[in-house]
Amino acid sequence: MKQLTRAEEQVMQVLWDLKKAYVKDIIEEFPEPKPAYNTISTIIRILEKKGVIGYTPIGKAHEYFPMITKKAYRKSYFKNILSNYFGNNYMTLTSFFTKEQNLSLEELEGIKKLIDEQIEQKKQ
Repeated sequence: MKQLTRAEEQVMQVLWDLKKAYVKDIIEEFPEPKPAYNTISTIIRILEKKGVIGYTPIGKAHEYFPMITKKAYRKSYFKNILSNYFGNNYMTLTSFFTKEQNLSLEELEGIKKLIDEQIEQKKQ
């Protein structure tokens, strides 16, 4: 799956939330100053070409909908980050988050609990 630009991701976030929408509906979800209609329309055409959104023609308008789930995109995006920035090494990734992100003791304990639960599941 092709990675999306920041602007494309913003449009996808709106579509994932709304499930289906017209260009005007998407624009309404953006904070002020709202992007121009042509800007969002162009981004939507690019997303169509990438195969991540589809549309249903309704009269002269198009109602757009996501063709990939947020979960599927997140998984693909994370794999790309893991590969490109952490050499596909989960230990390097874990070290980064635990050291560089200045996690609180509570957050670290929460992560440890999740890991312990996964370890127990794997043992069974």
